[in-house]
Amino acid sequence: MTFPARRRNPLPIVIAIVVGLLAICGVYLVLVNRDGDSGTGAKDGPAPRREGCIPLAISASSEKAALLSQLADEYIRADRRFDGKCADPAVRSKASGAALDALAAGWDAGKDGPVPQVWTPASSSWVALLQQRLSSTDKGNLVPEGKIPTVAQSPLVLAMPKPMAEALGWPDKPIGWSDVLGLTSDPQGWGSKGHPEWGKFKLGKTNPHFSTSGLNATVGAYFAATGRSTDLTEKDLADPKVLQYVRSVESGVVHYGDISLTFLSNLAAADQAGRGLNYISAVAIEEKSVYDYNQGNPTGDPALVGKGPKPRVPLVAVYPKEGTLLSDHPYVVLSNASDEQKAAAADFLKYVQEPARQQQFTDAAFRTYEGKVGAGLTKANGLLPDAAFTVIDPPAPNVLDKALTTWDSQRKRARVLLVLDVSGSMVNSAGNGRSRLDLAKAAALQSLSLFAPDDEVGLWTFSTEINGSATPYTSQVELGALSANRARIEQVIKGLSADGGTALYATTRAAQQKLADSADPSRINAVVVLTDGKNEYAKDNNLDALVRDIDTAEKEIPVRVFTIAYGGQADLGVLQKISAASRAAAYDASDPTTIDKVLVNVLSNF
Repeated sequence: MTFPARRRNPLPIVIAIVVGLLAICGVYLVLVNRDGDSGTGAKDGPAPRREGCIPLAISASSEKAALLSQLADEYIRADRRFDGKCADPAVRSKASGAALDALAAGWDAGKDGPVPQVWTPASSSWVALLQQRLSSTDKGNLVPEGKIPTVAQSPLVLAMPKPMAEALGWPDKPIGWSDVLGLTSDPQGWGSKGHPEWGKFKLGKTNPHFSTSGLNATVGAYFAATGRSTDLTEKDLADPKVLQYVRSVESGVVHYGDISLTFLSNLAAADQAGRGLNYISAVAIEEKSVYDYNQGNPTGDPALVGKGPKPRVPLVAVYPKEGTLLSDHPYVVLSNASDEQKAAAADFLKYVQEPARQQQFTDAAFRTYEGKVGAGLTKANGLLPDAAFTVIDPPAPNVLDKALTTWDSQRKRARVLLVLDVSGSMVNSAGNGRSRLDLAKAAALQSLSLFAPDDEVGLWTFSTEINGSATPYTSQVELGALSANRARIEQVIKGLSADGGTALYATTRAAQQKLADSADPSRINAVVVLTDGKNEYAKDNNLDALVRDIDTAEKEIPVRVFTIAYGGQADLGVLQKISAASRAAAYDASDPTTIDKVLVNVLSNF
């Protein structure tokens, strides 16, 4: 169908991403919670819990969690009552795919946080996938029968730097996945459009196993390959022409990720350094995220409105001409909720759907739950409120599940060097009678299953020079296909021991240079550095020099450095600067027991 031209995206961890201008000029830092309590945006801090009120735990997708948390605080402060009772809703942010995995597995409160009574992912597709997974188990269905209400809407768009979109004919000419495919496949890249200075076409796209924008973009590309907007079938997903189309689109991806904020943060950093046209050519995100970026607030957190600089080069929304999927933000009251909690959930939903609260959504460039637009959705903000676009009907749950599996074989392959800290502090206790090294080894072994057999993986370890070694780092397993390297990598990891200091800077520089010397343009080239300490290497102690050396802004084939701050002594701020310089992301595993989940998030970039 054609959408009327009305006005009208398994992980209990707090992960911090830097908006990389901190690395470039030291003035702009944004931290975002991927899992855990979201910021409320309330001026006086979170509303106090009320004695005797019904506690209501809500798990919300990241792009709306902060706003929904703000509404929950307003609800409590208003001392709202229903049937003589009151409720205290508490919103926690959790990526839609991560919440799906947690619910399907039985939701472990120790790992995943408080068990929710309400789940509001970004799209009903996640609800269908949960029902699909639970149908094959004896856990029973968590989703109630009947139509599920929603709290807001936002279509998937291809967000492009405005000059690039204009070079393709925006806003007058229809643009879509076929244009992405054409530019990705063209050896001249942007040169074919008269802009060789922009280089190759670079696509930003999140991992569909975690992110709604990634899921919708993947499904949208499959539909584009068929030329239809309805009735995607498993037969389509086996069609060689369809698979080649999607594989070609994926070949333009710079890297994947668990949330779109990774791309928006890095783009904001590049933009403030005058390089807004160098990092990515387009990123698949929700329409409202274009508004957030253009307001200088990539996180979308109401508490950060007006606190970041607006971009020099704004983004604009391209509504794919082949059709797009709608994030309808369902509000699912789970079957584990008590009768009191169900009543509380119903009253909070009623509150959220009231016109005054819906206006708060539309002011932030969401569409209302009925699809109407408001003040935030304007051309001046990079959006087209009157654009008519075809809404793609989500495929059946079994087809959706098959699409995810098929994507695993179509995605761009990776070339990743794992770099593990084995300094003496890694023997410190991480709780439960295990050391940090013990937990890191177990997580690293488990994480190997997240790579494809033909991904190329290598392993380095580092500390400082010990036992007469020439360098503070050691190449344990050279880069090669995981199918050939896996047994050796597992053997080395199991035998690791800890000693020495932390030569973080020298190792990071050398690891990135190792990959850069043999970078493969057909793969995602990246280094993953896990460290539990600060740089303790006098021979190389200049952070500014390291940041300059690993800056990927002018590299035709960039090697990105993803970092993990492991344990409470790791310097997260330094690691954020390192990752920002290479247009990657930093991850916080200050609680060592979360390292397995953090590694899942890190490796979702590949």
